[in-house]
Amino acid sequence: MALIKAVIRVIGRRLLAIVPVFAVVTILVFGALRILPVDPAQMSLPPSATIQQVEDKREEMGLNRPIWEQYTIWFKRAVVGDLGVSSQYRMSTATIVLERLPATIELVMCSLVFAVFVGTVGGLLIFSANGTPFASVGMMVTSAVMALPDFLLALLFILLFGVLLPIFPVNGRLDPGLQVPVHTEFLLVDSLLTGDIKIFASALNHIALPVMALGLAFSPTIVRVLHSSLINTYQQSYIRQARLRGLSDREILFGQALKNAILPVVILVGTQFGGLFGGTLLVEMIFSFPGLGNLMVKAMQTADLSVIMAIALIYCATTLVFNSLADAAAYLLNPKLRNG
Repeated sequence: MALIKAVIRVIGRRLLAIVPVFAVVTILVFGALRILPVDPAQMSLPPSATIQQVEDKREEMGLNRPIWEQYTIWFKRAVVGDLGVSSQYRMSTATIVLERLPATIELVMCSLVFAVFVGTVGGLLIFSANGTPFASVGMMVTSAVMALPDFLLALLFILLFGVLLPIFPVNGRLDPGLQVPVHTEFLLVDSLLTGDIKIFASALNHIALPVMALGLAFSPTIVRVLHSSLINTYQQSYIRQARLRGLSDREILFGQALKNAILPVVILVGTQFGGLFGGTLLVEMIFSFPGLGNLMVKAMQTADLSVIMAIALIYCATTLVFNSLADAAAYLLNPKLRNG
């Protein structure tokens, strides 16, 4: 119970600490968008709007006021969930973003699970093969994959598994003609709730390539961190004592070393989650995946400032929150931090 309370206090302190950081980010992003040579009032009106209508709209949006007053107006509205109106879709920005958010969350979470699985298994295999040619080849492959950005992996997977070996679909989230009743807004979960294996298989096939592109771009870092952490862990005295007690290599690895060596991986996953979230920008566009990343690209093409602002803040908030959760996880898993 005491440990749980301590972790809650740590999470609370970290979340409170990100409030001023988030406020500064909103100011920077808002200021950057306002100095662009784009008139939000004109963009929010039809092309046939008159000059007077544009001026009236600018007055309504507060664009004739100093930039600090514009930010104050925007901030007061944002606090109550009013993120403005999309100039491209002519509807509430909050509604548009919330419609796309579940798809991106589902993609990122699946990619994270895939990356952690591949990275952990790869790190354990390479460590177990230390001193052999397999370990050298494994580290070489890891370095090669690490050098490839996620969007290039996405293009390679489309070429390999979508064109040369057409195993997976390369766009969308579901086969044409299939419909899923909405329960949770997460397609994989909703397709499972229908009990129709065909629909679930279609959703899984559509998300497979984007998940592989994002996950494989992140997994080499996990491999390297886990491998290095295991090497350092095996130099500790308690590992030598475990060997003197006659424990097998398997028992030492999974019973003693791994639970301590995994801590840097947990911290890495938490701190890099925001990068994985941001990586959806190009991957979603390449696979025509209807998430926030795809929406962000279209918003930038049409200078839809309210949508750009909203998505940028979601990316920022996600990064800050998961960094805080990573700190809390480190506190929970590392006795030295709790006792220090």
